[in-house]
Formats: sequence, C-alpha cells, structure tokens
Amino acid sequence: MKKGLIIRHTPYEGIAGFRQPVEDAGYALDRIDVTDPEFARVNFNTPDLLILMGGPMGVYERDAHPWIDCEVDRLASRISLGLPTLGVCLGAQMIAAAMGAKVYSGPVKEVGFAPVALNAAGADSPLRHVAEVPMLHWHGDTFPLPEGVELLASTDSYAHQAFRRGPELLALQFHAEMGEDPRFEEWLDGADDYVGQAGLTIDQLRGQHDRLGPGAVAAGRAMIAEWLEAL
Repeated sequence: MKKGLIIRHTPYEGIAGFRQPVEDAGYALDRIDVTDPEFARVNFNTPDLLILMGGPMGVYERDAHPWIDCEVDRLASRISLGLPTLGVCLGAQMIAAAMGAKVYSGPVKEVGFAPVALNAAGADSPLRHVAEVPMLHWHGDTFPLPEGVELLASTDSYAHQAFRRGPELLALQFHAEMGEDPRFEEWLDGADDYVGQAGLTIDQLRGQHDRLGPGAVAAGRAMIAEWLEAL
C-alpha cells in the first residue's frame, strides 16, 4: 500500500475533508506534528505522498519556530526529486519558500467563504471542481510565484491562490478541506480580532461555514481525487 504522511503545524488544522479521497486513492495515512521530537528526524523523501497542512504561524517567524528551517530544507529536497506533494495555506507557503520565494505579510486578512477565480490553466486542471464554489479563506500572508510553477487561481486581494508544477506538486492557499470538521470551532476560539480585520464577526463566519461548508468540502474532495488520479 502507498504511504502518505501529513505534516500538522497545529492540532486543529488536520487533513479534514481530504482524508476520504486520499484514502480512496489507496494511501495509508500517517501524521506527525511539528512539535513532536521525532519531527526533526523525519525523512521527507520517503512517503509516496506528503501533505502539509495549515497553521497560524508565518514562514518568516523562524526565530519563534525553529522547526521551520528544518521543514523548508527537507521540503526543498523532496520537491527537487519531483515527489508528490500537496500544501494547504501555510503548507502552500512552505512550498513557495522551499522553492526560493519569500513569504511575507499581505495587504489584508482574507477570511471567510468566497470563490477563487480560475485562469485558463486552472480551468483545465483539477481545480475546475471548485470553480464558482465558495471556499474557506483564512490567511494574511503571500509570496511571489516560485520559478517554474504555473498559476491556477487568484482572488482580488491575493493573486497567488493556487499553483502547480507538473502533475506532482499542488499548492493551495485556500482551505478546500474545511467545511464539515468540528475543529473549526477551535479556529474561531479567540479569533474575534483576526476575523474582525476581514470585516466579519465570529457569528457571521460560523453561519457561512454551516451554510456553505458541505458544498466546499464536496468540491474539494473531487479536486483532490482528480489530482491524485493523475499522479
């Protein structure tokens, strides 16, 4: 059986809705937290599929989180070998950093459910499943496109919402895995100020999640299933 490894940057940001299509594609999943003492010894080149999830920290907060340098270095090695890799939000930013791009604080906090705009490449990719479907956004960082990748999607506030390199690398700034996971309540806990900077209240965001979440997860699963099929 193929092996998949999930890199979890915080306990409340797991694989969520993506678990089903990944397991359906024949991957036995394991997980490690970056706070686990064993994390520093994990060989990123061993799994058949590496999945990097989100987190509240920034790639540039390396003094506060010494594991970031270690993760970026091992990720760069994996990417150089062309091994299947999926990054979500912070995971996408880690991929960008591993490919030489600088990650930095963006112009606004982008939070809430809204669709991404696909370009021609995105419409001809697995992202076609999320076209016009409101997806969860929860970030405030961005990056220039790394060399050699193909942009797939944008929003008005953040031009680089998704990119790929060949069939093996997919980076998503938005959270197509979230919409039915009860851990979303942990995202909301204490996030009044962060959510408020995006012009929303916690109750409004919770209402979006309850109303739009199931459709977002269904579209996200279809996207990931098609991406995995092409590996």
